[in-house]
Amino acid sequence: MAKKKMSRSGRVQGEGDYEAGRRFNEASNRFVATHDVASIGRRAAPGSPEESAELKRAEAAGKARAKGKTVSARGARRSGPRSR
Repeated sequence: MAKKKMSRSGRVQGEGDYEAGRRFNEASNRFVATHDVASIGRRAAPGSPEESAELKRAEAAGKARAKGKTVSARGARRSGPRSR
C-alpha cells in the first residue's frame, strides 16, 4: 500500500490527492467538450505500415517488461530480472 503524505495544509498527497484528481477530471472534460477528439485521434494514427509495426513492437516490449520479462533489441523474449 502506498504511503500517504500530508502537506502543510493537511491535504492528502500522492496517490490519494483527491483535489488533483478532481482538477484533472475537470480539465479532461473541458478538453473533450472543446476539441474534435476524433480528428485528433485520426491524426495520431500511424502514418505508414512500418510505423504501425514499430508501435506494435514497442507495445509488446512494454507488456513483456510489465510481466517481468526482458526484451532484447531484436525482440527475443526471455525471463529474468528487469534491466534498467
